[in-house]
Amino acid sequence: MNTKIELFRQELNRVFDDNLRTKQWQNYVDYAIIGLIVISTLEVFLSTYDGIVQRYGKWLTFVDYFTTIFFTIEVSLRIWCADLLDSKYKGFWGRIKYCFSFYGMIDILSTYPFYLHFFVKIPYAALKALRIARLLRIFRYMKAFSILSRAIKAKKQEMVVSLQFLAIVTLILSFILFFVEHEVQPDVYNNGWKSVVWAFAQYIGDPGGFAETPPISFIGRLIACAIGILGIAIFAVPAGLIGSAFTEVMSADNHEIEIEENKKKLHLAFERKMCRFTRLQIMPLNLSIQEIIARMRMTENDIIEAVEHSQDFRIINIASTVPVDDRPMDKLAIEHFIVNRPYGCMIDRGSKVTIVSPSSLVDPVIGAYTYYFAKLGGFNYISREVGELRPYKSFYNCSQDVPGLEEYMSDIEKLSAKDGSWVVTLLAASGANEPELPSQIHLTYGGKKGDASLEAPTVVIRDKETATAMFEDMENILESEYGIKADRQKYHDSAGPNLFMRKLSNAGSVNGLIIRIAWSCMYWDSRRIKIAQSMADIIKKHVEPKENNALDPELKIKGIAYEGHTIE
Repeated sequence: MNTKIELFRQELNRVFDDNLRTKQWQNYVDYAIIGLIVISTLEVFLSTYDGIVQRYGKWLTFVDYFTTIFFTIEVSLRIWCADLLDSKYKGFWGRIKYCFSFYGMIDILSTYPFYLHFFVKIPYAALKALRIARLLRIFRYMKAFSILSRAIKAKKQEMVVSLQFLAIVTLILSFILFFVEHEVQPDVYNNGWKSVVWAFAQYIGDPGGFAETPPISFIGRLIACAIGILGIAIFAVPAGLIGSAFTEVMSADNHEIEIEENKKKLHLAFERKMCRFTRLQIMPLNLSIQEIIARMRMTENDIIEAVEHSQDFRIINIASTVPVDDRPMDKLAIEHFIVNRPYGCMIDRGSKVTIVSPSSLVDPVIGAYTYYFAKLGGFNYISREVGELRPYKSFYNCSQDVPGLEEYMSDIEKLSAKDGSWVVTLLAASGANEPELPSQIHLTYGGKKGDASLEAPTVVIRDKETATAMFEDMENILESEYGIKADRQKYHDSAGPNLFMRKLSNAGSVNGLIIRIAWSCMYWDSRRIKIAQSMADIIKKHVEPKENNALDPELKIKGIAYEGHTIE
């Protein structure tokens, strides 16, 4: 589907949001719909007065036609966007299913029948009466009705079971009643159906006058008393269940409000701080749970719940960023990241360079570090942040059937569509259970381990001249300014056929580079952002020398967390 059309559908879906408590401009649309429902209902009511019709008939007709046309358009758009409301409404038959839902049927019955009188001789007044059903649409926006429906839904199974039990017991008693009363009132209780009708008539009313002849035997009267008690239970049991469900739903709502407040506190905790080496405002890569407890006055349980109910937070173990030789005690922390795509995040800055993080989901820190690497260079950014941790399937390997991988690859292809584009992948150099290596920065580009040449058939670099100059520049600056050693394909093999970078390079003139960075440089070194800035500057110098080198102004502003998460 066309992107613009899809964006329009998504905006419509937000417009049709029924929650009036959300602070958004779409609420005005909701209030407008409620107002027109009231006006439409009032018009139907006023049209029942002949005097008012004779005097203001033209105005009533105008209101009638205007509201009908408005709701026709609105209902049609709701049906069109139904799949965004719930995936079960996707496709033609999904739309049909939506039309037979509670609100779908109300929408259709109160709108579309209006047009029947143009084709079929149906009294217009009868069609007009259906508009009263439009009042039921207000339930969409009422919190009380929402709570009631959720309460009934929550206890639906218990209510069905209790009513089934009461019905079966009543049925058994009615048959006993027949055998007892048939002896003393054979003309009245001449078959089992009469006793069944009499028993259920005590609950739902007397449809045929059978209840006018009560049991007269002693046992029959006892059964009648039992049925009377069951009649009370038929209403008392569901009422009790709904009452308890009300309490549970209200408690759940209050708990959700608490979680939302705690999520806001978490965002506030990730306030940008000035990096003393770059003098830029940088968000912390993570915060320990103990630090958040101290700063935000949250309990550990509050923090964990907020993380579990958030798309843009996760719990990490800092110990996993230290080689096994220096492994500290486990230390839990909270990491914050951006989510704007089903797989994670994608930011298009119009650059020829795209910074990629395919493993952010399982590797702490790397996602946040990659984000600032891209931001410092003014590069495009794409990162995987969403998915199943166990069993983990890598985006680095294109041979696996991984949810989100296809969309992820499609977005990278869009970002790298320019001629001579570079896709630079940032990875952690080694895991926590591996020893430290003599060098801290490892450059790989599709060749075998130990082969630093750019001529191998598996190499995913097309512009070899630029790559050679860039690598030499990066090696020299890293060692001279930071004492950090870099190597070319010395310790890592990237010649495998399933490398996602290879798929991209085969499709055009894309250059692929993988930079593996030691945890010591990426996390533990206080100069980490300065190191990232230097590496980003080198890439920009060689790939986009004529582009604007001005830093993103946001890097100099002290704000809260990432874009889109500023707390007003």
